[in-house]
Amino acid sequence: MEFKVYQKELELQSRGWIPTFHDIRKEILEMVEDSGVQNGTVAIVSHHTTCSVMVQECSHDIDSFDLEFLQHDLLDIMRKMIPDFAEEHQYRHPGPIHAQYGRYVNEPGDYSSMNTDGHLRSCFFGRSETLTIKDGKLDLGLFAHIYFIDWDHVIARRRQVNITIMGTTESVNDRKWNDGKVIDTKHKFTDEEKAYDIHYDLQQQR
Repeated sequence: MEFKVYQKELELQSRGWIPTFHDIRKEILEMVEDSGVQNGTVAIVSHHTTCSVMVQECSHDIDSFDLEFLQHDLLDIMRKMIPDFAEEHQYRHPGPIHAQYGRYVNEPGDYSSMNTDGHLRSCFFGRSETLTIKDGKLDLGLFAHIYFIDWDHVIARRRQVNITIMGTTESVNDRKWNDGKVIDTKHKFTDEEKAYDIHYDLQQQR
C-alpha cells in the first residue's frame, strides 16, 4: 500500500480594518484531487498567530461588510468576549520591548502591533483543522466550508495557509464499526443503583 505526502502553501490577501474571512473550500478540494490521496487526512494550518482555521456552515447571505451573516454573528460574539483594540494601553500587549522589536523587523509603525485582540481570538479558535479524505473526497458534508480567518484588522496583510495531505492512494476496507450498529451512549443504571433504600420508607413510619 503506497503512502503519500503532499504539501502546498496557499497565499491570501487580508483587507484590514475588519477581520477577514477567506473561504478556501474550493482550493482545498482542488488540492485533495490533485494529491492523488484516496484515503487519509488533510491538515490546514495557519502560518500566523493572529489567524485561525474554521470549518463551518456557509450561511450564504452576505451583508454590506462583505461578511456572511454567520461570520458576522461570530464576530459580534468575539467582540463581546475580546473587544477590538481601540485605544492605546487597552491591553498589556504590546509592551515597549515588543514595539521596538516591531521596528526592528520593519513593521510600518507601532500601531501595527496593536493587534492583541487578534492574538487572543486566535487562541480561542486555534490555528488549524484536520479533515478526513474518504475515497478521494474531502469529508465535509453538504453545508460545511473551510474558512481562514484573519483576526488582525489593523492593517492589510499577506497571509499564508499551509496544507499537508497524507494518506494512501489505494482503497480501504469496510469502514463500518460493529457492522454500523448505532452505539447507545446513554447512562444505564445498575441493579445496585436501582436497589431499594430504607430511607424510602421514612415518611411512612412517622
